[in-house]
Amino acid sequence: MARAHTKKDLIESASKQFEKLIDMLNAISIEDVDKPFLFNVDGRKENHWKRDNNLRDVIVHLYEWHQLLIDWVKSNMSNAKQPFLPAPYNWKTYGDLNVEFWKKHQNTSYNQAFKEHVENVCHS
Repeated sequence: MARAHTKKDLIESASKQFEKLIDMLNAISIEDVDKPFLFNVDGRKENHWKRDNNLRDVIVHLYEWHQLLIDWVKSNMSNAKQPFLPAPYNWKTYGDLNVEFWKKHQNTSYNQAFKEHVENVCHS
């Protein structure tokens, strides 16, 4: 895939990639969506290898980060300057924010995450 050089190209590329993600998620059987990921985490230090255990965890993680971006852009476009990360988090502690997102959604089902977080993006 060629690198986007204009805003139009970037939006088009992002839309195509998001459609690919949706197609991949829709291709997974109902029986498999809740199965745990089997990562070989030997030697991997990043916490997401231990934190994100299934598709739901990945979907809600992406959703929460998208919400951070949307809120930041809306705020700054209305001249209400705000940092990207909510207090008390910063770029050294954002891993703790990821854990909070994970905890927040442990009672969210895959179907709920997909409908509320993936389908809503398609209709925005």
